[in-house]
Amino acid sequence: MDDEHLADLFAGLGPISIRRMFGGKGIYHQGLIFALEMSDGRLVLKGDATNAPDYEAAGCTRWTYSRPGRKPTQMPYWTAPDEALDNSDAMKPWAISAFGAALRADTKANR
Repeated sequence: MDDEHLADLFAGLGPISIRRMFGGKGIYHQGLIFALEMSDGRLVLKGDATNAPDYEAAGCTRWTYSRPGRKPTQMPYWTAPDEALDNSDAMKPWAISAFGAALRADTKANR
């Protein structure tokens, strides 16, 4: 997705910033990363114990990072629901939830 499409998609959350990282893009709101566009084009949203059940119920899958010779690591990101990928109204509650997970992670890290 181009940056303009991402800004439109997440408009319901408010202004975002985008930074290139690892062949993909980090997507930030208020300085916190809440989503990633992976190098293969997948869009993943921040998750935690609070919102993971919502992702699971929507049929989303958790991003698992694998490196040769190492045990796969489950990352705190979930694929975005298909119906939200081209519709900012459908994406809004998911973006708010992902940003909430980013806020909780930031609060926990700064204790």
